[in-house]
Formats: sequence, C-alpha cells, structure tokens
Amino acid sequence: MSRRLLPVLVAGALLTSGCSTMSSVLDTVNPFASSAPKMSPLPALTTSAAGVRSAWSLDVGKAGGAVFSPAVVGNAVFVANQKGVLYRIEEGRIAWKIEVGQSLSAGVGADASMVVVGTAKGGVLAFAADTGKPLWQAQVSSEILAAPAVSSEGVAVRSGDNRVFLFDADNGTRRWMYERPMPSLAVRSTGSPVFADRYLFAGFPGGKLIALSLQNGAPVWEGAVAQPKGTTELDRVADVVAPPAIDGTQICAVAFQGKLACFDMGQGGTLVWSRDISSARGLALDGRYLFVTDDEGVVYGLDRLSGSSLWKQDKLRYRGVTAPAVRGSLLAVGDREGYVHFLSREEGAFVDRVKTDSTPVLAKPTLVGDRVLTQSTGGDVRAIEIQ
Repeated sequence: MSRRLLPVLVAGALLTSGCSTMSSVLDTVNPFASSAPKMSPLPALTTSAAGVRSAWSLDVGKAGGAVFSPAVVGNAVFVANQKGVLYRIEEGRIAWKIEVGQSLSAGVGADASMVVVGTAKGGVLAFAADTGKPLWQAQVSSEILAAPAVSSEGVAVRSGDNRVFLFDADNGTRRWMYERPMPSLAVRSTGSPVFADRYLFAGFPGGKLIALSLQNGAPVWEGAVAQPKGTTELDRVADVVAPPAIDGTQICAVAFQGKLACFDMGQGGTLVWSRDISSARGLALDGRYLFVTDDEGVVYGLDRLSGSSLWKQDKLRYRGVTAPAVRGSLLAVGDREGYVHFLSREEGAFVDRVKTDSTPVLAKPTLVGDRVLTQSTGGDVRAIEIQ
C-alpha cells in the first residue's frame, strides 16, 4: 500500500469499491502496527500563551464510526450522536434534546428554521430549530456520511455513492439529483456540499470540483483539481473529498493524491493557480491567506492570490490533524489524541493548546463568535474561548 494512502485511512477516510467498503484494504491498515508511520510527539509550546481556555463543555454521546460536527446558528449550537440524540445548546446549556428514533451517521446541518441529520440507510431527517419538532423525512440512494447543507435555497445532501440531492426546505420534496460515473475505487467523503451564489459546489472522485445549478442540478462548470495518475487503481485515486472554501469570487479545493487549486467563480471557473499538495482533510480561507492540512498532518500557510508558501508546520505529522479553522490571529486544528492546537496565523508557530476528552477530534473546528467549537468522537463538545 502507498505510504501516502496510509495516514488518511488511519484518520478515518475509507476507500470504497462501488458502494462497498474494501475490507481487504482496511485489514492491512493498523495504526498500531510496526509499519505504520509514527505519530509525532506532542510539540512543545515555546511562545507565550494566547489566553485560550475552555468556556464550556458537554458530553453529548459517542460518534461511533461517524464524523459529526456542530452547526452554529446565531447563539444556538446543534449537535448529534450516533445513537440518534439531537441537541440544541445555548451558552453551554441544553435548550432541548430529542431522540430521533434512528441511528445517525451524519450531521449536523442547520439554519434559523431547521436542523437536518442523516442516517446510514440514507434517511434525511429535518426538525424545527426552535423546538425540535419533526418536520419531514426524505430518502437518498445510500448511506449519508457528510452533514447536510441547509440554506434558503433548500437542503443539499451528498450520499455515500457520490450522488448529490437537493430537497425543498419546506416539505422535503426532491427537486433534483446529480450523479456522475464512479471509478472502481474512491475515498469515502465526509465533505458537505457548499451553497454559493446561484450554485451548489461539490467535489467528486477523479479530482473534479463541480458547480451545479440550483435551479435544476445541471453542471454549470467543472474545475480540474487533480488528474488521476499511475498504473494501479490505488495510485489513480485522486478525489476531492473535503468541502471547498469560498471567499468572494475565489473558490479553492484540494484533492487526495492530487493538488490544491483555486478558481475564479466570476470568470466561469477559470483556474487561478494550483500546486502539489495532497489532502483529504481540507482547507480554510481568510482575507489574505489560505491554510491547508495535508495527508500527513503538515499544516501550510499560503498566499491565497498566488499559492506561494508563507510557512509550513510539520510537528503534527501523523497525528490525524483536522482541516484548519482561522479566527483572528490564530489557526485551530484538532488531532486524534483529542488536542486542539492553536497556531500563529502569520508564522505557523505553536501558541497554545487545549485537551478535550482524549478521543479523536476528526471534524474541522467550527467558529462561533470569539470561540472555536469542537466535537470529539467520544462526545465531548467544547467551546474554546480566544481571549
């Protein structure tokens, strides 16, 4: 097995063949085996602390084999667990808590009116954001691994077989479905679709970023983030797994065993720049910079206009590092030991860290005001305040 492939599998992104997990591949991946890459030791903090502290934390139940992330709407935080319990949290207190009646595999998506989760059997479940009252249910073609995306334009759901569905937000009626041919091998994607302007954006196997029309689901433009290369099926896996990042007219995406690329939406998806960085974790944009975590856990700071390197932080290698989230002068990433690391936005130096419950933090941290919100696989939901 390729050494590049191992870290992403250990971190939880699994290869699929058609719609079935490749057990023969997974059986060879053991993070405790002597052949597995050795996780970097916990980096020392050499700079002054940034005044980072836990503002509140709650135990909301385990994620099991799923990747759950909180959804933030105003001062409300919505979270879920694998057993099917859904919460609304306000300032660290539970406003309501319901049992949805099914095991969950993905969530949470929300806006001011509704909160939506997904099941391993392809069920899409919508509830009222203010009370938790059931609103509607819908069905997609296979398991749901990515949190639904919710907006005034509808509810977008990506199924495990890489189809994208758009449902009416009022009643759950399916408006359209988009699919494209699947390669024999693909990385299981926990990356949600993203609404922007008149489009819904989603990444696909084969290194493609697609802009879909909100009106009918037709592809409007297609960006090549990566080109499959190599002689074996494993070598040719080049998938856009993480959600794209959007700021203004710039949209950027990264592919596993591929590249990082930025496009101009105002110019019909014209490629602005690309460079060789492989990632199934994801990226973040701010007004000046782009930040990305590669497959080995190395975090990069880049100039967002040109892609040129600003800094590289490699002391988290093989720690199962999440995609970065940027807030002010700091960058936050989680790891598989349950630490949330804070790095300097300008230099990439370690500034501070917070330990959660010692179980993996797999999802990209969520931003809420002056806080960073994380959810571990053990069920620790924590708001970390940046003072």
